[in-house]
Amino acid sequence: MNKLLTVLAAGALVAACASDSSTSGSSTSSGSGTTTTGGTTGGGPVPGSAEHFIITAGDRVFFDTDRFAIKGDAAATLDRQVAWLNQFANKAGVLEGHADERGTREYNQALGERRASAVYDYLTSRGIQGIRLGTISYGELRPAVLGSNPAAWAQNRRVVTVIE
Repeated sequence: MNKLLTVLAAGALVAACASDSSTSGSSTSSGSGTTTTGGTTGGGPVPGSAEHFIITAGDRVFFDTDRFAIKGDAAATLDRQVAWLNQFANKAGVLEGHADERGTREYNQALGERRASAVYDYLTSRGIQGIRLGTISYGELRPAVLGSNPAAWAQNRRVVTVIE
C-alpha cells in the first residue's frame, strides 16, 4: 500500500512538472486546469502512460499463501487492465510474479512464475495478444513490504503489471 501511494505521488509530481514545461503550443486556462493543444488536462497523468495505467486500472493483484489462482478481487483488477490495454493497443507490459519470503528460493521462484502465468492466461483469455505481454518471476527477491509478518507477506504475494 505504501509503495502504491509513493508511486501515485511520484506520478502526480511528474505529471505536474510535465504539464508546466511541455505546454509549447497554445493553451487555455479555465481556473482548475490547463488544456493544451494536445488535448490533455494539466494535473492528471498522460493517457496511455504507466502512471495512467496504475491509477485507472491498478497494477497489481494479490494471491493467497501457496496459491496462484485468480481470486474475485484480482479478476476485477485484471478486467480493468484488459479494458486499458484494449484502449491503448500500442502498449505492452511485463507481468512480474512475486512470493513472500517463506519457502525455499526455488519454490518461491516457481510460485512467482505460476502466478505470472495465471495472470497472463487470464489477460490473453480475454483477448489481449500474448505478444504484448512478458512474464518474469522474482520469487521473494523483490518484496514490496519488508517484514516477517502476515501483513507484509500478504502484500508480497502478488503479480505486478509493468507497462513499458
